[in-house]
Amino acid sequence: MATAADLVFRPATAHDVPALVDLVESAYRGDASRVGWTTEADLLDGQRTDARSVAETLERPDTRVLLAERAGTGELLACCTVERRPAGAYFGMFSVRPAQQGGGVGRAVLAEAERFARAEWGAASLEMTVIVQREDLIAWYERRGFTRTGELSPFPYGDERFGLPKRPDLAFERLVKALA
Repeated sequence: MATAADLVFRPATAHDVPALVDLVESAYRGDASRVGWTTEADLLDGQRTDARSVAETLERPDTRVLLAERAGTGELLACCTVERRPAGAYFGMFSVRPAQQGGGVGRAVLAEAERFARAEWGAASLEMTVIVQREDLIAWYERRGFTRTGELSPFPYGDERFGLPKRPDLAFERLVKALA
């Protein structure tokens, strides 16, 4: 298992799209995702993302997809998206290879996203949305300084690009963290 010291960060390019899709899918969907603790396999079937969506994300001028690779090998271990917003930055598409979860890689990626948002864009806060049924994941973010806002947004039922829900009550909650 990799540690934070084993990671090298770089921005993603169009060349990385297939590997990014594979990473995100492995972290959240299907039986492979059950190796880690971030799986959504009990909540959703279908895809989490696709090549077109990832490529479009890479083309947005105020968005960076950050990759965490194993130093010396270039093996993709984790990724996230940081998007500049008027009031700060948005953190999303956070994925850690299931076999690497629980060892500090995720904490290191989150710290790099925070550093990037502050240093590159002067962001005063970082926000995200998490499926409210993911209490374990929300608790992880709270331990890292995020606050639940109680602001909910509906899950995009009927749009298979976001998955096939296994239950009718999915929603997202907005979480926010002030960046020092």
